[in-house]
Amino acid sequence: MQATADRTEQKTVIIALFLLNSPMPVSAFHVRNASLDDLPALSRLFDAYRQFYQQPADLNKAEDFMRARLGNKQSVIYLAEDGNRLAVGFCQLYPSFCSVIAAPIYVLYDLFVAPEARQSGAARELLARAEEDARQAGFARLDLTTAKTNLPAQALYTSMGWVRDEVFYTYNRDLAPPGGNN
Repeated sequence: MQATADRTEQKTVIIALFLLNSPMPVSAFHVRNASLDDLPALSRLFDAYRQFYQQPADLNKAEDFMRARLGNKQSVIYLAEDGNRLAVGFCQLYPSFCSVIAAPIYVLYDLFVAPEARQSGAARELLARAEEDARQAGFARLDLTTAKTNLPAQALYTSMGWVRDEVFYTYNRDLAPPGGNN
């Protein structure tokens, strides 16, 4: 009986040492800055993102919008790719300023992960990359808004140290002409 216990203990120690010495995967995703070369994949993701927020499917509109943002360098867009180099998500930041703290900030306006890649860590990797790059570039803060009903996103933000604003309300004023749409 003691010999069996000793062998079991030895196996446990060997397995533990193997796990301790094995390289742990840092991430299942590669997050990088998007470029105009990524426009087809990025446009499909952006179109799906807009549909998530009840906008009609319009791949041409999505492509035109993303081409303008990238081409005019009006935003920073990160693309998450899986191990097969397939684009599974993106994050878009717009530079802005906060007058109160007199410092540059980023507005994280878009974060989307394809449904088949959700709960995989892709959104977490995109957010971490955005935070790291913003900090290194001297931005003082990241701001974002999300739907009140988007509880999974809210849970992610909270788990990563984001704090929901309980002081200010957000208001919008639609500037589209009556009967028109943007």
